[in-house]
Amino acid sequence: MKLSEVRHALNTLENVRFALPSGELVPAHFHVTEVGLVRKNFIDCGGTIRDESTIAFQLYTASDYDHRLGVQKLQSIIEISVDQLSLPDVDVKVEYQGASIEIYDLDFTEGVFNLIPTETNCLAKDKCGIPETKKRVKLSTLGQASNACKPGSGCC
Repeated sequence: MKLSEVRHALNTLENVRFALPSGELVPAHFHVTEVGLVRKNFIDCGGTIRDESTIAFQLYTASDYDHRLGVQKLQSIIEISVDQLSLPDVDVKVEYQGASIEIYDLDFTEGVFNLIPTETNCLAKDKCGIPETKKRVKLSTLGQASNACKPGSGCC
């Protein structure tokens, strides 16, 4: 989800809510402690130089259980960040404390920002020797298609 999409979604809300992948909501007393530009300049395992930029939102829950981050306050934090840091319209990642600092992609459905798990990946599979993932087929379904090869049909 790009920063412009987050800003647009906020215009439709009365309350800001984030949901973990389990469906459980981030506690309502969360804070957004950082909004920033994260640049990653690196070389992948195939030797390709890459440069990626994302916007990071850091969510934090403290013991101030009466705290509520309102829509206008979050919009203000984002506006200040855009103005002061010249933030581009790139994807937003959310940092949240789990077993360690976990990084999530972001989606928005039915008035809730959903934290989507991220995974590591090889960006140069063709140069690394990592085989392409093959389509899984249930053996029990083979031969059930109308164009399946039948004995005597001349297809084999």
